[in-house]
Order: sequence, then structure tokens, then C-alpha cells
Amino acid sequence: MNYYSTRDSERNQAKTSAEVIKQGIADDGGLFLPESIPEISLDFIKEIGTLPYSERAAKILSLYLTDYTYDELLDCAQKAYDTGFGDFAAPVSSLIGDDLRVLELWHGPTCAFKDMALQIMPRLLSLALKKTGEQRTAYILVATSGDTGKAALEGYKDVDSTKIMVFYPEDGVSDMQKMQMATQEGGNVCVTAIKGNFDDAQTGVKKIFADAEAKAKLDKAGSFLSSANSINWGRLAPQIVYYISAYADLVNEGDIELGEKVDITVPTGNFGNIFAAYLAKKMGLPVNKFICASNSNNILTDFLRTGTYDRNRQFYTTMSPSMDILISSNLERLLYFIAGAEKTTKYMKDLNEKGVYTVEDDVLSVIKSEFAAYCCNEEDCAKTISNTFDKYSYICDPHTAVAVKAALDFVKDENTGYKNIVASTASPYKFAADVLKSLGKDIPSDMKEVLDTLSEITKTEVPAPLATLFGKSVRFTKSVEKSHESLLAEVLSF
Repeated sequence: MNYYSTRDSERNQAKTSAEVIKQGIADDGGLFLPESIPEISLDFIKEIGTLPYSERAAKILSLYLTDYTYDELLDCAQKAYDTGFGDFAAPVSSLIGDDLRVLELWHGPTCAFKDMALQIMPRLLSLALKKTGEQRTAYILVATSGDTGKAALEGYKDVDSTKIMVFYPEDGVSDMQKMQMATQEGGNVCVTAIKGNFDDAQTGVKKIFADAEAKAKLDKAGSFLSSANSINWGRLAPQIVYYISAYADLVNEGDIELGEKVDITVPTGNFGNIFAAYLAKKMGLPVNKFICASNSNNILTDFLRTGTYDRNRQFYTTMSPSMDILISSNLERLLYFIAGAEKTTKYMKDLNEKGVYTVEDDVLSVIKSEFAAYCCNEEDCAKTISNTFDKYSYICDPHTAVAVKAALDFVKDENTGYKNIVASTASPYKFAADVLKSLGKDIPSDMKEVLDTLSEITKTEVPAPLATLFGKSVRFTKSVEKSHESLLAEVLSF
């Protein structure tokens, strides 16, 4: 299986999966995608449902990562998922109403869905370095809106031949997310806040990747840049697994018949998680429609409804910070599938130079046939948290609440009759203060007391990875300006 850039219209630059996992972003600034999408049958889905999650992951990833052996992938998956995720890595464990099913993706070591990819990705990268004969250190450069940073730090800490630098918006993550990153252990990790928002961090990281002089300096120092953001195929591919896994589990439970369609709702910021679901459908997963759920930063809702992507708008800091994004990088991959490399290159050029692009009517028509889009403001997010707990005794974090609201709105509007799998992307305890406030409760000033209060009210346990944070020392407190020069100086000095 070869891989090509979304901007390579002539398909001149073929890469193996190991090469693209090592490299992260294409030389032309595009994102890597496989030359074709492997197909799966209903029998394959049925078989998957009889296996442990790690074996499900190995079988699905082996269809894409063809220069890895199955045994290599199984070893990576077992080390990633067989410990640190509880009884099962991605359970479909909750029922909200007649049609909604909650896919809980936050049972890993950092209590966020990013663990599902970032516990296996470092192992895939380590193998990629060996497969490509790389002798330099892989310098993992990450921009985070909250969850990716901690998950990447945890996944890459003390991994041989790697070091990792994470940038996050100083005032754009929750107190818990900040504490998780500031106390990160490991000798090869560094965390720096920036005086700006996530898009500033992401843009800064992209500029560093495109800086030939910076690359030359790092090469001289024995390092090369790679990414743990979802622009890296090694991060995105493992996300395909849990959608196929969830469907198989619903079949096993008798909730749906094998071959019956489902709808899938995903709280969406950078478009990677929902794009992974889209790839699962292209492989053969019976999906009717994808519901893209946005918060007050509703740029994706507007685009999926109108065909115009315009980042020249007000940016909102919300209680669902992983969706506080105005540049959804993985949307480029969807545009490539629908419009092709030449048009995608033009869209991205317009976005970079003007901050806006508009797709053609025929492209928008195809997008609308696959995606519905809804947004949820702060007031409705809080109401959804409260209503879901009052009605179903289920507590969800703000990101999941945005998705629940979108799913309920979609059911009301279209009433397809299909079960709707809602991706739950973070533990409510990562955003405990906002959850308590949404429930109409007073918020204690002490963070540990906030967690304990939420536990007492909801009769649920504080996840161990969060409960144990309070005995750790704060290691990272630095904050820098958002300029390219400031971020680059941090990269070169680590």
C-alpha cells in the first residue's frame, strides 16, 4: 500500500506507511492518504466482534500498514490496549434514549479519546525508524487544544530515539488539562504555553515544519521533525478501528442486525476523528450519515451547510476547548477524496492567503449526502449535561454534551430510525468544574475538591490517572509569544 499527498495530483511521490508515519506531513504541505481504501465484508465485521480489542486493531491496521507484519502490529496493539484501559478499550456502554448509543473512548491513561491512537502510535513510529534505517532522533512537535498534548506526552515519554515538544494555548485549556501537562514525567518531554489560541499554536507548528533552515539545524543536531497531531497518518489510522469495533459490539449485543445501517455523531474540531469514521464507511461499515457536532466555533457547521469555509470570524473560548478551532486540518483529506488533489491544493492556498475558500456545488452536494452538521452554544451545552444526568443518570463532559445535543437535533430533524453512535471523547472529570456548574452546583476553589464533589454528586469514581495527579510536582510553567520566532526558539533550544 503506497501513500500520496493530498496535493500531489500526479501521484509522483509514493511513500510506504512507515515513511509517512515517520515524516508526518508531506513535503508539499499536504496530508498523506493511502492510494486505495481496503474493503471489509460483513463477515469480517462479525469475526472482529469475537476478538479482544487489540486483535481487532491489529487486523484492521494490517489492511493499511502493509509494510508492517501482522505480528508486529499485534505486539504494538497488545502493549497499547491490553493494560491501562480497564476491561475494554472502547466500550459501547451507555444508552441515552431510544436511538443514541455512547461509544466511550476515554478509558485510557489520560482519560481522553486521544489515548486510543497515541498509545499505539509511538510504537508504530519506533518500528518505522528501524524499517527506514533512520539513525536520527524523531523530534515530535505537537500543537494541542488540550487532550492531544497530554496523550502524546504520555505515549512518547521515555520512548527510545524520540523527544517531544508540546505547545498549548495559555488560556485555552481546562485547569485539569493544564495540570496534566505541567506535571508530565519523562526525560524526553517539554511543554510550553503560548500567548494565543490553538490555531496560533497549530499555525506556528506548521510553519516550523515548512522552515528549511530550521530543519537543517535540527538535522545537524541529529534530529528530524515528526508530528503526533492527527495530520499524521499513524495517529489517524488507529481511530478507524473503534468505529468498526463499536458496530461489531452492537451486533453482538443484538442491538442491531449485521448489515443494518447506523448514524455516527462526533464532536469535531480538527476533523480527524470524524474523518476516521468516514474511512470506516468507505471500507464497508454500514453507515447512513455522519453528524458533525461543533461548539460556538461553528466554522464546520457553516462549511458543511454552505460550502464556504471562512476562518475570518470571531474565536470563542468555550468549556469544550478541544473544539475551539478555526482551521480544521483534516478536512483537507475529505476534500481530496471528493474534489481531487488539484482543487484541494487551490482550496488550501486560498485558505492560507485569504482565510476563506468555497467549494463547487457538485462537491458540496456530495459532502451533504454524507454529512449533517449542527452546533451547540454554551448555554445548550450546559443544559444537555444537566438534562442527560437528570433523565438518564449519565454524566458527560462538555465535548460529549455537544455531540449529544447534535445527535438529538438530528434525530428530531431526520428521524432515520437508525441507531446513532455518539463518540464520547473525554471523561467528565477532565472538565469537572464546568460539569458541576452545568449541574447547578457550587464550584470549590480546590481542584481536588472539585473532583471529589463531582464524584459524590454523581456516584461515580474519579479516574485513577486524574486522582493521582495531586501528588506530582509541576515541571513546566513557561509561556511564550505566539510568533514563529518564539516557537522556533523553543524548539531549537530543547
